[in-house]
Parts: sequence; structure tokens; C-alpha cells
Amino acid sequence: MTVEETLAGLVDRFNRHAERNPGLTEELDGIERTIAIRLTDGASYAVDLVRGRLTNLRTGSHGKADVTITTDVATFDGLVRKEIGPMKALVTRRLAIDGSLEDKLLFRRLL
Repeated sequence: MTVEETLAGLVDRFNRHAERNPGLTEELDGIERTIAIRLTDGASYAVDLVRGRLTNLRTGSHGKADVTITTDVATFDGLVRKEIGPMKALVTRRLAIDGSLEDKLLFRRLL
């Protein structure tokens, strides 16, 4: 499976989870962010968080992002497969999240 297919699956999984959990939708209501995913040894992607849903997954240049997640493909795969936790990846500097503290905490909800 390609990274783009994996990201599309994650977007779909998050949106289905949000539909089943109205509290999450309420928590995210009014928050609009562009999230960039930069793979140091691969492509870059972006997705928008709008009205509690992830939309508009795209590749390549994505303009200004509110949150930028930087990692390599192996760590990305490990995170998706839950072989490595986000905190361990952050501490070992295999994952970086650039954005405000609020946005970094928001990222935890999106995982």
C-alpha cells in the first residue's frame, strides 16, 4: 500500500470515528487547520480539518500549514502499524511536530 493510500485510509477512519463520537465533533467544532505531512525520504501531503472532519487530502506543495508533521517513511509506517508510539518517536527525534502547543495537543486527538 502506498503512503497516499495509507493516508486516505487514515482520513476515512478518523472521519468514521468522528461520526460515531459526537463529542469529538463538538470538541473540534470551529477548529479549522491545514495539516502538512512531510516525509523526509518521500513526498509531502496536506489535509484540512474543517467542521470536525478531515478533507481535501492532497500531495505536493500545500502552501502555509498550521501544523507540520515531519518524519521518514519507516517511522510513518511504524506509527500507523502501532509498532512505535508517537511519544517515543518524538523523544527519539524520529517525529517532529511544528505548530502551536494547542495544535500539537490537537494532533494527539487525530491519531
